Amino acid sequence: MRLVDILKDVKYTTIKGNIDVDVKGICYDSRNSKEGSLFVAIKGFKFDGADYINDAVEKGAIAVVVEHEVSIDKDITVIKVENARKSLAKIASNYYGDPSKQLFMIGVTGTNGKTSVTYMIKSILESQNNKVGLIGTIHNMIGDKVYPTERTTPESLDLQRYLRLMVDEGVKYVVMEVSSHSLALNRVDECKFDIAVFTNLTQDHLDFHKTMDEYANAKAKLFRMAKTACVINIDDDYSSFMIENSNAKVVTYGIKDYAYIMAKDIKNDIKGAKYTVQIEDIKSEIALKIPGLFSVYNSLAAISVAFILGIPLQSVKMALKDVKIKGRFEVLDLEVPYNVVIDYAHTPDGLENLMKAFGEYNTGKKILLFGCGGDRDKGKRPKMGEVAGKFADFVIITSDNPRSEKPIDIIREIEEGIKNTKCPYTIIEDRKEAIKYALSIAKDNDVVILAGKGHETYQVLKDKVIDFDERDIVREILNGDEKVDFDS
Repeated sequence: MRLVDILKDVKYTTIKGNIDVDVKGICYDSRNSKEGSLFVAIKGFKFDGADYINDAVEKGAIAVVVEHEVSIDKDITVIKVENARKSLAKIASNYYGDPSKQLFMIGVTGTNGKTSVTYMIKSILESQNNKVGLIGTIHNMIGDKVYPTERTTPESLDLQRYLRLMVDEGVKYVVMEVSSHSLALNRVDECKFDIAVFTNLTQDHLDFHKTMDEYANAKAKLFRMAKTACVINIDDDYSSFMIENSNAKVVTYGIKDYAYIMAKDIKNDIKGAKYTVQIEDIKSEIALKIPGLFSVYNSLAAISVAFILGIPLQSVKMALKDVKIKGRFEVLDLEVPYNVVIDYAHTPDGLENLMKAFGEYNTGKKILLFGCGGDRDKGKRPKMGEVAGKFADFVIITSDNPRSEKPIDIIREIEEGIKNTKCPYTIIEDRKEAIKYALSIAKDNDVVILAGKGHETYQVLKDKVIDFDERDIVREILNGDEKVDFDS
């Protein structure tokens, strides 16, 4: 494709070279540069792409996009733009033929529940014999094909490539988790969203957004982009703000306040949730295999999307009844007299919702194991400690993706919150040892809750990433492959 066509509708200045050249690929990572490629130099949080321009050129790049003038030895085309990230979104869309225009795009945003809602919507759409694409935290999917994912919402170039592939594979609908980072960093700028969904907004990512107002403003961008409908959780404190920022028809859902789509007569046990959904004068019984009030909210969001699309409620009911999502209230199938549950809860609100769900069941002690990620929002650590102490019977504070921070430093910040409660707790820095201990003290009818990692199968340490699937670790311990030598 000619560079001049790739740059269509991009505001740029040609510093040097010819824009009427053939480009054979685009990259923003110099390691992916090849003969005939266009390299877009993005300034990241740790590295500046401009520092790697010569590396990209050495590997064959014939043109580069930069935000400021740079010194380049070879005779190549240099394009200057004001915002490389924003320009990359348009460049990628042009290169891949504006694929989202040929798809029905459903974007789901919020602090908690994005993954569950996207999987529920996907299940409903597939029940109507639609081929569905999914982009999200656990993995990306085209129909039944699974593709790896590095972040909740891919960089714009990767995202547009996936969307192009979905078009070529005959996908009709795309259901996509839209993170606040992706909205703030222009990754989804060229996506033509039809429906936008808001789940909730609670404290998270303030290491990036700095304030809750900034966080909310980033989320609100999605509702200004949607052209068919905006689905809003009316019970959330930020619902009015999202409605004010919506440029399309608004459909509300909820439990507490009046909503267009409501859940009533909710019943929960550890095997799932049941409730009556009411849409105007229509009622239907909904059964879920994922328990908790948060699951009711997530399913209401999915039902709202189905309602907008005109899918019969009976079909929706059948599609939801067997939905299970890895790492979301995942009860492990084990031959022990207590339950072990894995969940991704990694925010104060997410942890509170999870623990409140257990409060509704007739269980023994609730043994909670969790930590907080390093190099992320530090303000939530003591809050999560306080939530843990308020709702658990015993807490084990441990490590969770410490990254460049010392695990014990993170743990001490969590500990400050739990000290405000009367809950007994212990500190075991090594997460595997912590899991051993949790299993060793569990008695009949107790529940061991492993929170924070959910679907993740790794631990991010200072200098490496190690395999760490809590499902495998629990089974190894219980099968005797790992010795449990703690006193109970």
